[in-house]
Amino acid sequence: SSGHRISRKMFYNESWERRYGRVIDEGTLTLLWSITVSIFSIGGLVGAIITTPIVKFFGRKHTLLINNVFAVMAALLMALCQLAGSFEMLLLGRIVMGIDAGVSLSALPIYLSEISPKEIRGALGQVTAIFICIGVFTAQVLGLPEIFGNESRWPYLFGVIVVPSLIQVGILPFLPESPHYLLLEKNDKSGAEKAFQTFFGKDDVSHELEESEAQRNVKLVSVLQLLRNRSVRWQIITVIITMACYQLCGLNAVSIPFQYVACNGSCLLLISIYILPEAGNGKILFLLIQGLAVERLGRRPLLIGGFGLMVIFFAVLTVSLTFQNHAYWLPYLSIFCILAIIASFCIGPGGIPFVLTGEFFQPSQKPAAFMIAGTVNWVSNFSVGLLFPFIQAGLLTFCFLVFAVVCLAGATYLFFVLPETKNKTINEISQAFAKRNKVTLEGQEMSQFPSERKSSEEQEHNFSSTLENGETKNNIL
Repeated sequence: SSGHRISRKMFYNESWERRYGRVIDEGTLTLLWSITVSIFSIGGLVGAIITTPIVKFFGRKHTLLINNVFAVMAALLMALCQLAGSFEMLLLGRIVMGIDAGVSLSALPIYLSEISPKEIRGALGQVTAIFICIGVFTAQVLGLPEIFGNESRWPYLFGVIVVPSLIQVGILPFLPESPHYLLLEKNDKSGAEKAFQTFFGKDDVSHELEESEAQRNVKLVSVLQLLRNRSVRWQIITVIITMACYQLCGLNAVSIPFQYVACNGSCLLLISIYILPEAGNGKILFLLIQGLAVERLGRRPLLIGGFGLMVIFFAVLTVSLTFQNHAYWLPYLSIFCILAIIASFCIGPGGIPFVLTGEFFQPSQKPAAFMIAGTVNWVSNFSVGLLFPFIQAGLLTFCFLVFAVVCLAGATYLFFVLPETKNKTINEISQAFAKRNKVTLEGQEMSQFPSERKSSEEQEHNFSSTLENGETKNNIL
């Protein structure tokens, strides 16, 4: 809440005055606050980068268990910062918490995708986004002035972080490790079979074992190799632009207008304090709606429509905030626009960029693709957290036009470049991008099952690409 944010800024002022004997100037305070907000993303980027070697060495389940050490460390640092009078502890806690988030958001999707049947694998990706919103909603409720959102109790809110960590530590040990990890990394076929039986709820898992075994000799593509691969050039560009717009579209700053609306009267002040948690509750509902719509309407119309609606509502929000003193009903229009922006994001862009990343690339390319997407995600998040306070101070209510431009650029790019990927195979999606990539794909994808695999010579022949000058380039995948 805004009160919670003000309390922490007061803590910065008090710590600075106690240490240096003078009040912190406004520019330094804004810079420190921007770093505090954005440094979480730096930790997230570090966590995303270190996840690959950790999950390979410790396994998926044990990585998630070990990751709780970061959560507990972050909770202690941030909860005790006021008692110690050190805003550096708050900064360090934010970094450590970011590492925890980066590892979780990388390791958890891997674990879920490897323990779930194909029929519900896509839906589980949406469930992850829903539970993220539940976590944000819970934090917003706990941040209300009546609970932890005041000057004396705000550090205790950070201590609440240990609660989900303790729940995870209590439950995860009783769940099996990823069967793919047990089979491919540990060569434990018996353990993998038991894990499949537990997660899939059936005794005959020979098909799943065979499918996993077929991936043993698949060589993963590095990030550099993927970036050099001409046949997926526009897929990579699309992932980068979509992920950047996902973070730069302004959803994380959508609570800022409440401080302008609140100035209109005490009734609106109460609305501004309590409506944000309700907006978080709405996110959960809209994500559920998107989970149903994404397989019916497709990815393309939801993405373009979502960004397009955000452009409209950001423009109306700017007008209503600028002239809110000219009519009594304009502040209420601002609140409606904020809720409409949240709804447009959740029904449209929310969650879909991650789905596209999984659909655009071959299995051997996905780890590198997700590394690129994760890097863009966290760097963009960092940029918003660092720069937006200065943009807001300089442009005031017109700052939301910046987000409107980002959404408009994203919608325009997707309209001209993005093909529909609903119910399409990787080969069909690759063919849709082939003209832009200036390659021609011939043949069908090699089956992953041992009984259907072709020789390397046949694979090279079937996966050849013809460039515009007539030369042939093999092994485009």
